[in-house]
Amino acid sequence: MTEPGLSFGQKLRYGAEAAAFFVLMAMFRVIGLEAATALGGFIGRNIFVHLPPDRTARRNLLAAFPEKSDAERGTIRMAMWDNLGRVVAEYPHLEKFSPFGDDPRITLTALTADPPESYKGQALMFLSGHFANWEMLPILGEQYGLHGATVVRPPNNPYIAAWIARQRAINGPSSLLAKHSAARRMMTQLRGGKALYMLVDQKLREGIAVPFFGRDAMTTPAPAALALKLGTRILLAANQRTSGARFHVTVMPGPDFAPSGDEARDVHALTVAITARIEEMVRADPSQWLWIHNRWPTARDIALTRV
Repeated sequence: MTEPGLSFGQKLRYGAEAAAFFVLMAMFRVIGLEAATALGGFIGRNIFVHLPPDRTARRNLLAAFPEKSDAERGTIRMAMWDNLGRVVAEYPHLEKFSPFGDDPRITLTALTADPPESYKGQALMFLSGHFANWEMLPILGEQYGLHGATVVRPPNNPYIAAWIARQRAINGPSSLLAKHSAARRMMTQLRGGKALYMLVDQKLREGIAVPFFGRDAMTTPAPAALALKLGTRILLAANQRTSGARFHVTVMPGPDFAPSGDEARDVHALTVAITARIEEMVRADPSQWLWIHNRWPTARDIALTRV
């Protein structure tokens, strides 16, 4: 496989990374889903936990939960690493996840007035964060016939990104929209009565500052802007790993929001409301969330905004 636009050095580096990654994925595939997720959890707890992102997780947890003891925050952190290892190990097995069949691995609670089956043909935005295995939400929606697109941030390695895209399309939406260049395609999807599946818990430097755990965090305004422009319905989703490779997704109504007519103010206010709901989900079960994002501005980010 060749990738246009890559230098010879990049092809070598990305090729070496991909080779190691594919060997790991092949091993997880061969040993089966249950063994893979157990081994992934072991790798997360014993290897991932010693990598540099653990420092970010420690810092974020201390800032978010200063009232908790070191032991309590440590328990959350270890559960997070266990979960992340399992997520990695589950990618070769995404075809095994479904809410249907004799042994469904995804269960659903819909806290909405109407059942999920009634959503077909409607323009919808399902908003969530990096909870449990975040690939379950688009799989669930696609399996219920809510066809559309997943908004993603592809890995930098194009060989790995292409493989992950193929895995996601097995049981989930075949359309993947890259976050940083997706605005027009997102609008096209919604105008066509399709669903969008978005994770809205990562830092976006060109986003807008809204409160998250008591500190301003740069956040994407895209869901709010699209909802206000197109009148699209927002639904929020929490995902929980119940045991092993099994998940429970809870779908909830979006924020109750009445526009004022001031577009900029409304986009900001709705983004604040969405982010507050994501924070509620994190607080409800912090071990299910991925704490390794640089979610809040660093000193460097603040300095750049002042230039």
